Amino acid sequence: MLQEAVLLFRCMAREGGLVSYGVDLGETFPRAAEYVDRILKGSKPAGLSVQAPTEFELAINLKTAKALGLDVSATVLGRADEVIE
Repeated sequence: MLQEAVLLFRCMAREGGLVSYGVDLGETFPRAAEYVDRILKGSKPAGLSVQAPTEFELAINLKTAKALGLDVSATVLGRADEVIE
C-alpha cells in the first residue's frame, strides 16, 4: 500500500492511496501534443503562452480510509469525481 495520504493522480488512489487530487491527464496530454505540434511547425517555444490545467480530479479510496479508521463525510464523497470502494 502507498504511504502518502494525498496523491497527485487518480490511478494512485486506485492503487491504495487515500486521496488523490490533481490534473486530469486526459486533458493534459493532448495539450502537450498541441505544443509539440506547434513547435514542429515552426513556432518558437518562447512565444507560446503558458496554459494552466482547467480540470482537476478528486478520488477517494474508501477501502484505505476504512483501513485507517477514518470516516469520510457525505459532503466530501459528493464532491469526489471517483469513490473507490
